[in-house]
Amino acid sequence: MDRSGHIREAALELFTRKGFESTTMGDIGAAVGIRGPSLYKHVAAKQDLLVAIMVTTMEDLLAAHRAAVSGVTDPVERLRRATEAHVRYHARHRLEAFVGTREIRSLAEPHLTRVLALRTEYEACFRAVVQSGVDAGVFQVDSVRLASYAILDLGMGVAVWYRADGEQSEDALVWQYSRFALRLVGVTA
Repeated sequence: MDRSGHIREAALELFTRKGFESTTMGDIGAAVGIRGPSLYKHVAAKQDLLVAIMVTTMEDLLAAHRAAVSGVTDPVERLRRATEAHVRYHARHRLEAFVGTREIRSLAEPHLTRVLALRTEYEACFRAVVQSGVDAGVFQVDSVRLASYAILDLGMGVAVWYRADGEQSEDALVWQYSRFALRLVGVTA
């Protein structure tokens, strides 16, 4: 990993542990073994690190979603694959998910608007999957929007409690959560 990657990882860990506002550039510099003022040779501002973390997270989620559903037309299989990609990402990227949820309030404009637009786009991907299942007559929901939010919450919750060395393997977790998502839309298979 290059110096920029180490700085980003240190910032991510500190933002998770201390919060964005309580983390100083000196803290980040100390975590990577460089003095705070020297850190400015690598990054212009602490806000830039937060933006990079949040934008990258959302872009990665969107790419994983698109890859998961690419070429799949069956609504049940699309939802299964989309949920699996979502849950797997949150199991593997717990810190990014935590910072992305907790520190949205710390983003300055125009970055806040950009990240919120990416989040809206991501939710719309799930809403479209659920809507396609409703249109095909295989999903039964009162609200497509609420169903998509509930499915998204499944994955986001995983980031809070999941541990790779816990009782559930990642694959078992992903499989079970995809079944939960299908039950949310009325599919019992």
